[in-house]
Amino acid sequence: MTYVLAIDQGTTSTRAILFDGQMQPVASAQEEFAQHYPASGWVEHEPDDLWQTMLRTARTAIARAGLRPAEIAALGITNQRETTLVWDRATGRPIHRAIVWQDRRTADLCEALKGRGFEDMVSARTGLLLDPYFSGTKLAWLLDHVEGARARARAGELLFGTVDTWLIWNLTGGAVHATDATNAARTLLYDIHEGRWSEPICEMLGIPMAMLPTVRDSAGDFGVARRDILGAEIPILGVAGDQQAATIGQACFLPGMLKSTYGTGCFALLNTGATPVRSRNRLLTTIAYQLDGRPCYALEGSIFIAGAAVQWLRDGLGVLDSAAQSQPLAERADAQQEVVLVPAFTGLGAPYWQPQCRGAVFGLTRNTGPAELARAALESVGLQTRDLLEAMHADWSPAGDDSVLRVDGGLSANDWAMQFLSDILATRVDRPKIRETTALGAAWLAGMKADLYPDMQGFAERWALDRAFEPEMAAQERSRRYAGWKQAVQATLAMADPS
Repeated sequence: MTYVLAIDQGTTSTRAILFDGQMQPVASAQEEFAQHYPASGWVEHEPDDLWQTMLRTARTAIARAGLRPAEIAALGITNQRETTLVWDRATGRPIHRAIVWQDRRTADLCEALKGRGFEDMVSARTGLLLDPYFSGTKLAWLLDHVEGARARARAGELLFGTVDTWLIWNLTGGAVHATDATNAARTLLYDIHEGRWSEPICEMLGIPMAMLPTVRDSAGDFGVARRDILGAEIPILGVAGDQQAATIGQACFLPGMLKSTYGTGCFALLNTGATPVRSRNRLLTTIAYQLDGRPCYALEGSIFIAGAAVQWLRDGLGVLDSAAQSQPLAERADAQQEVVLVPAFTGLGAPYWQPQCRGAVFGLTRNTGPAELARAALESVGLQTRDLLEAMHADWSPAGDDSVLRVDGGLSANDWAMQFLSDILATRVDRPKIRETTALGAAWLAGMKADLYPDMQGFAERWALDRAFEPEMAAQERSRRYAGWKQAVQATLAMADPS
């Protein structure tokens, strides 16, 4: 048995990737599924879509690799975080569609809880903010709005889970109801310091603790996928939320190591080691991974719009035929024009957390065209990343820090954007050879637990560099450009609150 199957269950699609004994991808399959928007700000998934796309992509990847399922040593799962499901313990049938992490229906509940003075207590225990983003208030909404759900939950008839738990439950035929520490840490219900579900928070939200899954290490025993599901009994040995799996896949195992994933948005995680650092700049304190019962903590910041700014140029303005055109366009932009795009299309994320803010463009002239807008869109990614890193290092920075940023995600393939990122951060930016870092992280967790892959140090030594981007911008120019960005952000924030 020399292969590992990684399931990467994302927000818009599910992928399955098979890795060989050298941790190289050998076959994959991907399938999109429907997004449901029943009301403004609401986002839902059909639970069966998550399960069936996982099944089909796993079976397809195995077939494409020409393997017998019995050759697979272990299965690892990484998943969209915070998305919330509730199902019947006896039948396995969901009581409602899954409520997706993007869903904002519990905004009023969060504001009410803040008004009652609960946010400090919640943040101190969970490292999170009282925000609809996280699972806890979504679960409370389901119990309140599905007829009879709260009474059934109290009677022990219902189970809660994030997407990893839902997939594990189905893969094991209902034998295992479990999650890992990284996913638990995103629910708003888990005390990341005590390493257990928080009774005061569950009481605050009216959530019976009996419906919560068992929390295990990220590399742990999550049961066995049944033979009739994947053609062989395959142990499930690795689980991590997607951003944590990417952190692992980038081998960011030492305090001070930093990764940033650039997709539609951007998620940056800074490893703080055994120390859970409480942010003074509205970043999130979370668990990067947990091995052998010991959690490793991280500071996390999120940018809502990264690659989506390029998608806006393509789909909204029609100035690009493809996202790949953004690089040659940016290279042709007029250097004398300094167009600044603040892409607050859905508000600003960390460290501002201003959901009412909307996007703005500054510095337009009669000569501004697609090239200047493309450059501004790519620059906005680097400038927002600097906001995150400034906040992170204000909260915590290791002694003698010689920062290197490891990047992944679709936008990391854009050389121009990565060079500007290095320039504006004054930091080396490393891009790995294997871009599928999220799936690789899940595969390593499972393969390491199965004694197929090396330990943490051995895995870190195998991490392979594709290209390093070194800062070339003069310090004075860097400071001037960032100061201009901060002015643009402040003006945009002022428009969100004209009073």
